[in-house]
Amino acid sequence: MELKRVVVTGIGAITPIGNTVPEYWDGLINGRSGASPITRFDASKFKTQFACEVKNFDPLLYFDRKELRKYDRFTQFALVAAKEGITDADIDTEKVNLDRVGVIFASGIGGLETLEQEIGSYTLTKENGPRFNPFLIPKMITDIAAGQISMIYGFRGPNFATTSACASSTHAIGVAFDLLRLGKADIMVAGGSEAAITSAGVGGFNAMHALSVRNDSPQTASRPFSKSRDGFVMGEGAGCLILEELEHATKRGAKIYAEVVGVGYSADAHHLTATHPDGLGAKLVMSNALDDAHLKPSDVDYINVHGTSTPLGDISESKAIKDLFGDAALKLNISSTKSMTGHLLGAAGAVEAVASVLAIKNGIVPPTINHEAGDEDEEIDYSLNYTFNKAQKRDVNVVMSNTFGFGGHNASVILKKI
Repeated sequence: MELKRVVVTGIGAITPIGNTVPEYWDGLINGRSGASPITRFDASKFKTQFACEVKNFDPLLYFDRKELRKYDRFTQFALVAAKEGITDADIDTEKVNLDRVGVIFASGIGGLETLEQEIGSYTLTKENGPRFNPFLIPKMITDIAAGQISMIYGFRGPNFATTSACASSTHAIGVAFDLLRLGKADIMVAGGSEAAITSAGVGGFNAMHALSVRNDSPQTASRPFSKSRDGFVMGEGAGCLILEELEHATKRGAKIYAEVVGVGYSADAHHLTATHPDGLGAKLVMSNALDDAHLKPSDVDYINVHGTSTPLGDISESKAIKDLFGDAALKLNISSTKSMTGHLLGAAGAVEAVASVLAIKNGIVPPTINHEAGDEDEEIDYSLNYTFNKAQKRDVNVVMSNTFGFGGHNASVILKKI
């Protein structure tokens, strides 16, 4: 069976450094940090008191009050990003076959804020027992963003969510890509959303010692590949890619950003939360993606790395790249956009895939910010170009975007200039 070609025809994003794609890209290329003190709840007693929150977001600008009763914050973000992507792709629901337009929208955690609020406020009476909001379950479940998008636009194609912790939305993109190249849909809305900056979210990650505690300098806390890194910074938001079968896109005159040419999946099979120290799962997933794309390591120009700013994770990913790419690694640009957006958990892959598309379109590699001279880790090879502190112009033809999740879930997607 001959596989069909798949292209990106629309993108959408709402992030801690910009609530639209143009604002997000401006924040990336200018090295803007989205970290600041937490405003969503009183974090004064927490070990970590800052995060990368979405700024100046008024849901009433997008939804009426009746609608909002049905949407957790993560679903709100998903709908905003999806609308931008669908509008950008110029999809006319009167002119496409809605039976062949699908949605795969991921989340790692789902409606955590809703769950917290309901557990914290429910009442128990002798006569009637416990009383919960009837929207609790449909607001909380991770698949509801995909369902809401399909209902709003009437998309009746494949519809579900992927959940694999921080690899969730890269898996969503990969599965959407597979469905399209197998001819099971014409258009797929793929992406991910997360809104876990809550007391349980921050408290839970604090208990694992996963978060930075650089409370005196939040904007410099996410510092991938620097020796002084002390954990990741939580982020929130959503990213969306409109993926489309090439012939279908060409026939309707759609603009094309890039082509999706390969995906890779693997498991570390090692530890509950830690990556394999030698990067074996990371190496395997990148190798699988290259094989799927029929590309060599030397064909890749830029890797948007997982790069969370954790002590072990950055080392293992750096080792994996050096081991797999060999001498070709010296010609790569590598950067972690999490240094600016924070870690969007299940939405990270989609938001970073949008950055990868824009790197191809604009010929600019976003930086890894917050690195200081003399802050080198002896276990990281600094002969590699981590694009520290300043964006770099270069012709970007092929980008690999990596995401690795708790549980050892790994996913990589490769995008190519067309």
